[in-house]
Amino acid sequence: MDKKPFTPGLGENAVTVTRVADRQWHALDDDVVAGCGYAEHRADGRLFVSIDAWHDAAFDRLAEVMPAELPAPLYTVVDEADVELTARWRRAGFTVRRRECEYAVPTDPGVTGLEAVQPPPGVAIVPAGQADETLLRAVDRAIREEVEATAGWWQSMPAEVIPRPAGDTIVDPSKYVVAAAPDRYLGLIRVVTVNRPRVGLVAVRDGERRRGIARALLAHALGTLHRCGHDAAWTEVQESNRAASALFEGIGARPVGANLELVR
Repeated sequence: MDKKPFTPGLGENAVTVTRVADRQWHALDDDVVAGCGYAEHRADGRLFVSIDAWHDAAFDRLAEVMPAELPAPLYTVVDEADVELTARWRRAGFTVRRRECEYAVPTDPGVTGLEAVQPPPGVAIVPAGQADETLLRAVDRAIREEVEATAGWWQSMPAEVIPRPAGDTIVDPSKYVVAAAPDRYLGLIRVVTVNRPRVGLVAVRDGERRRGIARALLAHALGTLHRCGHDAAWTEVQESNRAASALFEGIGARPVGANLELVR
């Protein structure tokens, strides 16, 4: 094991950092574990790090050793309300890359106002698990290219929708509901339920926007969740994406917090 001693100051115990696995480190304070550091590649290929430490000396030493042993750039995510943790990462050379607002989204059609919403003429909603994979991947690529050519903010989308090394963002086709024209798909929504339902993505092709397709997708997805017994879902929207914020706030979603993505 690779041990790196560190003495934070006069009168304090020495902190030693040990790499205990390929992407895991322990900080030992007088032979007692005082902190743990982890590194993980997300689906998009980016490397995220996290540290759990009992005091600043252990955190600072882990935040010094880990970047020296890992390829740059490194990313981490913190709750904006955790001022102390944010300050620790900033002290380690990390800066804010983006801010995401977290919303609690009601599912009850009587609350969202989506009860009577139908897709526009010529558009059908294809339920989750029934989409044609070829058409699904095609609309995903088309929307991605349109966003990059105009707003250019796709690379600041959440990690799970940024292209993976193979260029494929459709990790599990069964999680997508799509809006379909007779010959192609016009939009999609992705909902994943682990501990609670999460709306990870709502997107519509450029020439098809402002027709009510996004609202129809939300009406179907949220209505399905409501019938399955879920009172609420949650989603995250980048602060600068005003259109997405307006869409969710317009159906009664309320902000419940914010996360900061930091990069070094």
